[in-house]
Amino acid sequence: MEDLAVEFKTRLGKFCAPDGVTFSVFESECVGLVGESGSGKSVTALAIMGLLAKNARVARGRILFDGVDITSGNDHPRGKKMSMVFQNPLNSLNPNMKIGQQLCEVLEENFKMGKEEARKRVIETMAKLGIPEAEKMLERYPFEYSGGMRQRAMIAMAMLCEPKLLIADEPTTALDVTIQAQIMRLFKQLKSSSRTSILFISHDLSVVSQIADRIIVMYAGKICEISPAKQLFEDPLHPYTQGLIASVPNLKRKGSKLHSIEGNVPSLLDPPSGCRFHPRCNKKLEVCSRQEPPEVQMKDRIVKCWLYEKAGI
Repeated sequence: MEDLAVEFKTRLGKFCAPDGVTFSVFESECVGLVGESGSGKSVTALAIMGLLAKNARVARGRILFDGVDITSGNDHPRGKKMSMVFQNPLNSLNPNMKIGQQLCEVLEENFKMGKEEARKRVIETMAKLGIPEAEKMLERYPFEYSGGMRQRAMIAMAMLCEPKLLIADEPTTALDVTIQAQIMRLFKQLKSSSRTSILFISHDLSVVSQIADRIIVMYAGKICEISPAKQLFEDPLHPYTQGLIASVPNLKRKGSKLHSIEGNVPSLLDPPSGCRFHPRCNKKLEVCSRQEPPEVQMKDRIVKCWLYEKAGI
């Protein structure tokens, strides 16, 4: 993804989210994309999949998949080489079709597979993903599945075509803690047993830390920091990342107040000048409000902050 900006037209005006985003996902790698609601995470995923809303368009930049520019959406590889697991599986499945019909349709449409062959493949995939009595479960409707089972069915649908890239957009948000842990174990198994790359989107750093090799932190449509997961948690560079990590509850700090980042996320219709985080930053410099911070490369990490202007390596 190179300098991608997605523009929305609304009754109140135009705005961009994401706005000038650049990053890569390598083969067999899991990249976590983290940020508050409204930071542009889900829109980034929809742009990659070519599923932007009617009032949105790619204003600048491009998206490359296997070296091919797919920004225009013509002959898009979604379905065959690229799949997505959405946040709410109940809204993503057709309530009027049995689960088996929906999953078999993926293979029949994309690979022109016969009904019997598709059914056999679907049963094998569902069994691998821990869905009990897979053959019987094919005959049920989405509302007859529990939340965790619906999400497993969505992951099965995404993995049927053995995609090169799997995008998971907040796949555990609507689930309780126990089921969330099961789904995370499932993603870890997929990561270790296949060469599929994963872009895992979440607002929860603790969830992303369980699976991501690298983490991208977004704020108000911009990338703040890109770092290997371990280094991000041990030594966060950007003040926003530092605030996020400090806000995670810690049993070792029992009895102390939870940390919070003062202020509110700015409106993207009228974003602040310079660094978008500067109105809430406790380490801001004079230049922060005037100029957008440079991208500083520090070994295998990237941070966009004036504090590190002279620290690039």
